[in-house]
Amino acid sequence: MRKNQFAVIGLGRFGASLARELYQLGYEVLGIDRDEERVSEMSPYLTHAVVAESIDEEAMRSLGLRNFDCGVVAIGSDVQASIMTAILLKDLGVKTVVAKAVSKIHGKVLHKIGVDRVVFPERDMGIRVAHQLGTPNLLDYIELSSEYTIAELRATVRIAGQTLRQINPRARFGCSVVALFNKSGKVSIAPSADDIVDADDVMVVIGTNDQIERFEEAIGS
Repeated sequence: MRKNQFAVIGLGRFGASLARELYQLGYEVLGIDRDEERVSEMSPYLTHAVVAESIDEEAMRSLGLRNFDCGVVAIGSDVQASIMTAILLKDLGVKTVVAKAVSKIHGKVLHKIGVDRVVFPERDMGIRVAHQLGTPNLLDYIELSSEYTIAELRATVRIAGQTLRQINPRARFGCSVVALFNKSGKVSIAPSADDIVDADDVMVVIGTNDQIERFEEAIGS
C-alpha cells in the first residue's frame, strides 16, 4: 500500500515541526526551503529535503509535486511568497493544498485562491492555551467551527462514582460524552450510560462552546 506523500514548503519553526512529525508518523515527506542551512538541518529527519525557490515554477515542477497527496505552504513572514507558492501548487495539480496564514486578510486571500485548508498556528495555539489556563479541568480543546468544540475534561470528585446516566450531560447541558479514558488506561469509545466515571478520568465531550462551558462549571473542582 502506497504511503501518503507530503511536500512541506518552508522549514521554519512551524514547517520543520510539522514535517518531522509527519515523517515520524510514517509518511513520505519532501521538505523544501530556499535556506540551505535549514535544509541541511532537516535532511536527516525527512524522506527528502531540497533547496529550492518556491515561486520558481520550473524548479517546483521538476520536483514532481503534482504527484504529491498534499502540499503544505508553511512560509512565514513573506506573505507574497506564501500566496504565489499556493497558486503554483494548485496550478501544478497538487491534490490538497494547506497553507499557513499569519493574519485574517492573508487567510481570506488563501481561501479565495482555492487553498483547501488554511491554518493559523499561532492564533489556534493561543486560543487553546487560553482555554486551558481559564478552566482548570480542561485538558485540551479543539474548535470544530465557530460554534462547536471537542474538549477533554478531567472528571472531578463532585461526579466521582456516578454513571454517565446520573451525570446526564446531554439532557442537562446539551453536550455528549463520546469517549472516556479511565485513569487506569482503559479507553471506552461511545461509552454506555452505565459506565462509571471516577475522579481524574478524562471525558471527551462534544457540543457548543456554551454547553461545554456550563458542563465544566457544573462539575466544578
